[in-house]
Amino acid sequence: MKTFKLYTLGCKVNQYESQEIREQLLRLGFAQSNNGKKADLYLINTCTVTGKADSDSLRFIRRAVRENPDARIIVTGCLTELDAKRIKELSGKKLIIRNKDKAHILKFLKLPDELNGLNASGISDFSGHTRAFLKIQDGCNNFCSYCKVPLVRGRSRSRKPAEIIAEAGRLAESGFKEIVLTGICLGAYGKDLHPKSNLTQIIKKLIKIDSLKRIRLSSIEAGDVTSGLIKLMAGSGKICRHLHIPIQSGDDRILRSMRRSYTHAGYLKLIRKIKAKVPGIAITTDCLVGFPGEGKENFFNTVKLVKEILPLRVHIFPYSPRKGTKAFGNKETLPAKEMRERTALLRKVSQECAQKFQKLFSGKEAQVLIESRDKDNPGFWQGHTDNYLKVLVKSRLNLHNKMVKVKLRDLSIDNYFFAKYNEV
Repeated sequence: MKTFKLYTLGCKVNQYESQEIREQLLRLGFAQSNNGKKADLYLINTCTVTGKADSDSLRFIRRAVRENPDARIIVTGCLTELDAKRIKELSGKKLIIRNKDKAHILKFLKLPDELNGLNASGISDFSGHTRAFLKIQDGCNNFCSYCKVPLVRGRSRSRKPAEIIAEAGRLAESGFKEIVLTGICLGAYGKDLHPKSNLTQIIKKLIKIDSLKRIRLSSIEAGDVTSGLIKLMAGSGKICRHLHIPIQSGDDRILRSMRRSYTHAGYLKLIRKIKAKVPGIAITTDCLVGFPGEGKENFFNTVKLVKEILPLRVHIFPYSPRKGTKAFGNKETLPAKEMRERTALLRKVSQECAQKFQKLFSGKEAQVLIESRDKDNPGFWQGHTDNYLKVLVKSRLNLHNKMVKVKLRDLSIDNYFFAKYNEV
């Protein structure tokens, strides 16, 4: 039996697309290998959102070549769109497949005609996960001045509602209690469809799947969080009380330079509205440090906004120049030492905010979806509440993929709750 190894870098959309490829190969009769032995086929699903992502993607290609120089190596994903030349310069038998062909990757393997029908859209499983990602949208029309993604993913494109509902049903039948709706610009869903639709409408349809217990949204832009979406979240017990809404900067001048469509005050007003309508909701966010022209005052406006919204988690990215973007070539870059200092300070502030937010739930009851055994705490299972609090539950029972009611107790230094669970 032929074997394959699959390496995935980057976002939830990439992880979804890797699952789509995995299922096609398994249907073809390949076996996935995760050990140190060499495989017959290597697939590297690349990312190019930052310079580090580029480097990591190239490193995985080199690793595959070293492990088996005679193997067939397929390279796909966002790095292939504008940097195919860099990939070709590496040694090895490589086949470069662009994003538009990723879902139909088998047709490039020169299969017998009778096997071409195995190229199918969608997924029925999500390997190694308790929560399944479900891609409903691709591409982005925003063209933020620092972001390469629209250049490599193209314009916004939405999947048909019937495909999404059918796929969500398959995942629920496979035992997934929670799905995470993903897209490159999730809030743009439906605007390109005929007739037009929107994110709220597709969620209303997903709520009707009885065996589906939770629907979580991945990253969504502030301008796409509509009153209708907030109302739906407030009224449905199935939609997780968690929104990831990127800030990037809390300074109005820098936001204009980034080509972001909100202000410090506007973002703060939105978060306060959401928290008022959906009590207990967790906000997570992204911040970009060291954008060209960011002075200390601009940076501290970002720190101020983070403190004001009290997020559960902040993903912090040092600015990385991306060729082809409007900001590329701007020489007002931050010295490396100051970049590290600002990143460290913002990380410290974000950790303090996380602890303050989590302490609001100490002693309260919560429903937890158990995901796996905890590697660092023998005898404990780990999972998340709907508002994304990480929880450890001690139990002798097999709790994997079960929804359990617990009482949140002690908050650890690593920002997770130990919880009391009454075994029946």
